[in-house]
Order: sequence, then structure tokens, then C-alpha cells
Amino acid sequence: MNFIGCESSYNEADIVIFGAPFDGTASYRPGARFGSGAVRNESYAIETYSPYLDKDLEDLRIYDHGDLELPFGNAEAALEIIEQYAAQVFADEKIPVMLGGEHLVTLGAVRAAAKKYPTLRIIHFDAHTDLRDDYLGEKLSHATVIRRCYDILGDARIFQFGIRSGERGEFEWAKTRTRIQKFNFDELALLAKRLTEFPVYLTVDLDVLDPSEFCGTGTPEAGGVSFTQLLDAVKTVAGTNIVGFDLVELAPNLDPSGASAALACKLLREMLLMVGGKANE
Repeated sequence: MNFIGCESSYNEADIVIFGAPFDGTASYRPGARFGSGAVRNESYAIETYSPYLDKDLEDLRIYDHGDLELPFGNAEAALEIIEQYAAQVFADEKIPVMLGGEHLVTLGAVRAAAKKYPTLRIIHFDAHTDLRDDYLGEKLSHATVIRRCYDILGDARIFQFGIRSGERGEFEWAKTRTRIQKFNFDELALLAKRLTEFPVYLTVDLDVLDPSEFCGTGTPEAGGVSFTQLLDAVKTVAGTNIVGFDLVELAPNLDPSGASAALACKLLREMLLMVGGKANE
């Protein structure tokens, strides 16, 4: 089953969606491996048309590959599969859109993006810093993913927004290495103007949202942003040169109402229209 309105073939597509159903390092509540499937299934409850943007997915060229087959118990092997697929999408001059899965899957796509685009910048929306050097002795974890991305990119190339949880040491470490905007998106518009000349990878951990709007996630954190605030933030980032993006950490089993999956579907539709509309211009 494809995400609604994404019926193009791979060869004709500008954007390629693929799922990364992995949550083998989930530190609290698992279930994100089911996120990509839920987004596809629940997308048929929404329309292809966006009244926010006055655009329709049916007017874009988007291919949905479906989920990659990832080994549950081997994080490095899963990352290698993700990197290989994302690298092929980049090589074919298309924009990869990855549906998680836990946040560690972002590392596979970033590895491929950094090889394709040496001046890559990352914009990171999340409740958590994800900057630990290890978690319970493991270097590969959804709690370490942005630290591993830093190992690739280095200083002042990762920009974090909405952050409201992490160890003291993570915030101290970040002061001279990444740029953190705690709690909100206040400095995002200024940043977007400065990044127009750089390729940008956008990673959205859906727990940046407040649990009152999005409870279907493994590590919910009170004090998050609203859906409309997140939508406005994505629109701001869409004004940069986005070369790829992901949505991660939907755990649909943790929200029996289905509201979290429905929100993720709507957000993905808007993101595809924002980025894909530019690709068609």
C-alpha cells in the first residue's frame, strides 16, 4: 500500500518515500517499527488536497517504495541497508523521504546525504537532545543519533529546535558544537535565511509535539509545540534547499485512538507538498 496520492514510478518521481521499520534500540516504549505502515494505512482517511497550501499530491511526482527489510537485532546492519538505499536515491537526483522507525534510522540517511553533499547541514526538531556519546554502553542508539551525525559533520552544522529534555552534559557539550533552541522555534526563520546556500537534511522526531496532541510515541515529553507551530516551522525550513527529510518515532500501538497516526499523515502530506512543489517549479 502506498501513501495516498503517491502513485508515480521510481523513474519519473522527484521524491522517493521509503520506510525504515526499526526500533531495536528503543530505550523506553517500543513500537516505532510499526510507524511507517500505520502512516500508509491511515493516509486513506485524509485527502490528497491541502487547504493550507492549495496544492494536491496528485499533481506531484512521488514514488513510495514501501518498507525496507531491516534486521531487528542488528543496528549497524539496518543502518547500512538504509544508507545504501538512500545513496541510490541521491545518486538518481531525487529527494529521499524516510518514515521511521526510531530516530537512529536517521543516521543511515545522513551518512548517504553527507557523501553526496559535503557541505550538508542538519535541522533537527525533537524533544530530546540525542547527543549522548553512548547509551548503556551502546554507541548506536536513538539517544545518540545526533551525536553520531555530529561525528560526520563536525561543529556548527547541526541546528536543534524544540529541545526540552537531555542530560546536563549534553547541553554543556552542545554549547560549542551544535546550535540548540530550547522549547520552541524562535530563531528558525533567521537560521533559514542563513542556510539558503547549503544543502539541508531535515529530521523530525514527532515527540517534538506536545503529548496532548501526539501521545503515540515511545518517550513523550510535556511542554511540546502544537501541530500548527510545527507546520509553520516546516514551512520555514522548506524555504531552504532541502535535499532529504524524515519523520520518526511514531509508535501507533501507544495511541489506540489512532489520532497520532492521523496527525503524522497530515504532517507528511504538507511536507511533501512544500518540498515537492519546489521540485516541480
